[in-house]
Amino acid sequence: MLCLSALVAGVEGASAQDTTASGDQTTLIAKGRYLATAADCAACHTAPHGGQPFAGGYGIQSPLGTIFSTNITPSTKDGIGAYSEADFARAVRDGVAKDGTHLYPAMPYTAYAKLTDEDIAALYAYFMHEVKPVDQVSSKTELPFPFSIRASMAVWNLLFLDTDRYQPDASKSAEWNRGAYLAEALEHCSTCHTPRNLFMAETGSKALGGGSLGSWYAPNITSDKIEGIGGWSDDELTQYLKTGHVAGKAQAAGPMAEAIENSLQHLNDDDIGAMVTYLKDIKPVSSGEAKARFDFGQPSEQAEATLRGLPGQAPEQNGFAIFSGTCAACHQVEGQGNKAYPSLFHNTATGGDRPDNLISTIVYGLHRTVGDQTAFMPGFGTDIAYPTDRLSDKDIADVSNYVLAQYGNPALKVTEADVLRIRQGGDKPLIVKLAPFAAPAMTAVVVIVLGLIVWLVMRRRPKAALN
Repeated sequence: MLCLSALVAGVEGASAQDTTASGDQTTLIAKGRYLATAADCAACHTAPHGGQPFAGGYGIQSPLGTIFSTNITPSTKDGIGAYSEADFARAVRDGVAKDGTHLYPAMPYTAYAKLTDEDIAALYAYFMHEVKPVDQVSSKTELPFPFSIRASMAVWNLLFLDTDRYQPDASKSAEWNRGAYLAEALEHCSTCHTPRNLFMAETGSKALGGGSLGSWYAPNITSDKIEGIGGWSDDELTQYLKTGHVAGKAQAAGPMAEAIENSLQHLNDDDIGAMVTYLKDIKPVSSGEAKARFDFGQPSEQAEATLRGLPGQAPEQNGFAIFSGTCAACHQVEGQGNKAYPSLFHNTATGGDRPDNLISTIVYGLHRTVGDQTAFMPGFGTDIAYPTDRLSDKDIADVSNYVLAQYGNPALKVTEADVLRIRQGGDKPLIVKLAPFAAPAMTAVVVIVLGLIVWLVMRRRPKAALN
């Protein structure tokens, strides 16, 4: 009996311990799920139009070319199923896969480098134990030379990767520090909103001061009252992060719409509040603009009959004709919008100092789902999104100029070349413009080096004969 009682006690003890361990694992996985949402992993690692979650294949448009996301499901065949936690941490924070392949910083490991060991452990538990494994090879990234040489990223990391984990600022509140950790590490705000230098690394002196995203432009989100979000109230900024829409201020489109749809709207109120606290305290960055983007414009004074094409509008004939036939039905004849569609005045897309986001919205459209509400605008410049009535570069330039003159920044002018630039992925950094000359330059260097070697050999040969 004594032995049997001891055995029962031992089994009960083991059972309680297993239950506790199981509970701890469940808590860890739940934490990892939330962190993966905050880090917006699904947005890049899930292919559009019904792709399997985290199975990769999403084509990220970068100035270097299209970079395809990888399969990060726990598939041992095509995903990360064979990764140890150390392998996982190295990939996420250092940008180096298990097989030693260097990742491109389109995967924001430069921000994830700040993640704590505890959060890495939670993310690892989530991906390994809750994400469904998918045996699917994602499309292969094939960038032009010299960017195709992935080993060069080792040098780039040595120069630009800060491997320090996030360290709380003791002079700031716990809420501020939580917001900083979310914004700097998990939400990786600087990846989009910070300008980049010649080598495509973030310019730290202008952190969050605005940066080009190819066809789109991520605006200044520092505390500057004119160019940043210093002129926004806490409630407005909270609403924007949760919904992507603030009447009289801005509407999220492009990559920001994806961030809100896949990540930000799912964060708890405390974390959103912490991010607002942090962002409103960021050092202001300014280029000298005199008027905030959302302050431009007013309702058009034109009557509906005028917008339908009566004489007197010859200089803007094509622009106002396209507006009246294509835009006014949703944005209203005076550009005031309605409950479903935003006004075209007091709108950051029409009041900015550059036309990129206005053109991109017309060309590519907008899709943003928050809760059970979907904001949608078709892309009028693509055959796929709007096949029956695709607008030409001239059409888009004309309607853009009409909208800017009537509702936005009238000093801004759009040309057909601007529209073509957006269609082709935006401004190309100098390093990309120089890329075609890399191969000839390297060939020339090799030829020069070989020539020097031959010259030195030939120069030495007569002296050897004399000896």
